[in-house]
Amino acid sequence: MKRAPAELRVDFVMGAVAHRLRFGGGRGQDIAKAMGFRNGNTPTIIDATAGLGRDSFLLASLGAQVTMIERSEKMHMLLELGMERAFNEGGQFREIIERMTLLKGDAKDIIPTLTAEAILIDPMHPERKNSALVKQDLRQVRDIVGSDEDAADLVRLAIMHAQKRVVLKWPAKADPIEGVQKCSHQILGKTTRYDVFMTG
Repeated sequence: MKRAPAELRVDFVMGAVAHRLRFGGGRGQDIAKAMGFRNGNTPTIIDATAGLGRDSFLLASLGAQVTMIERSEKMHMLLELGMERAFNEGGQFREIIERMTLLKGDAKDIIPTLTAEAILIDPMHPERKNSALVKQDLRQVRDIVGSDEDAADLVRLAIMHAQKRVVLKWPAKADPIEGVQKCSHQILGKTTRYDVFMTG
């Protein structure tokens, strides 16, 4: 008999996020290099597609002020609860959460009202042919937020507003998003690549 999937929850204190915080490699990680952490520089960041908040939490743990935008009502509520639990944990977790700001709404409407050096965009990735490879929590996120059909519009708008760079997090072997200009450079990992669009 199949077990029902566990209720989706945002957890910054336990599990994968806490492990990455302790053993992830700090500023040497691909995402940190892509976002512009170098030579003592700590960029201000907008995470335009907050999702489970894991990348935002990591970037905030490296010292960045991160503004997260989430348009799904349910994901926004899960993020709020997860941030509250981490804040109440105190210590290092509270310090990190204090560098994170969560906004609800469509990033295309909100980005023009904000200022940041770097904008991270991690839209829902194309469905893999072998869905067993996709982790359960990411399948649950897809069920909540849908497929982000407007990803190209969001990337183009972000390029107009980011002071220094836009970073698109995308599967390593996936085709570029149609309708988006060629990136300035890429940082390629085993399963994920970061397409970097320099703007400033």
